[in-house]
Amino acid sequence: MVPEVIGLVGLQGSGKTEVAKALAEFDVPFVRMGDVVWEELKRRGQEITEGNVAKLANELRQKEGFSAIAKRCVPLALERGKGKVAVIIDGIRGIAEVEEFRKAFGNKFHLWSVIASEETRFTRIASRGRADDAVSREKFREKDKREMGWGLEDALENADVKLENESTVEDLRQKSVEVFKRMVGNVEAKGGS
Repeated sequence: MVPEVIGLVGLQGSGKTEVAKALAEFDVPFVRMGDVVWEELKRRGQEITEGNVAKLANELRQKEGFSAIAKRCVPLALERGKGKVAVIIDGIRGIAEVEEFRKAFGNKFHLWSVIASEETRFTRIASRGRADDAVSREKFREKDKREMGWGLEDALENADVKLENESTVEDLRQKSVEVFKRMVGNVEAKGGS
């Protein structure tokens, strides 16, 4: 049986991964779409950098269509979600990916957007130090523009749930858990909290 599938969409630094971490407390596994690209880069013997990730993501989308990365994530979500109440797909970047997941999972797919201002997101990105982050303001804006070109804005607008994230991580986690419990029922966190 297919679990509930929560797709997370948002611009870089919006807080998608924090939502995934909050729901992990309820034994909800996740698939990070960027990991699919990272694994392909490793397979090709290339370094994981913001430029290489962007180039490969564009290449896959140009050769195989805008849902190329989503197609690779469907079997991962099914595998990781076996026996679980839900599974998360973190890092949706466009409406074609949303359509691919809706096709694969039907009414079990729920799109959540995580929204934060540019200033808030840039501050987060500048402090986290992930290998594929755009750390200059110029690169940051270029990445936003590139991702918007993949249909991210349409995906954000079509979200079933919209989570504003201008406050603390704890506030975002609390909002996420509340929405999750409404969706799947009053489940207990691992360890009974």
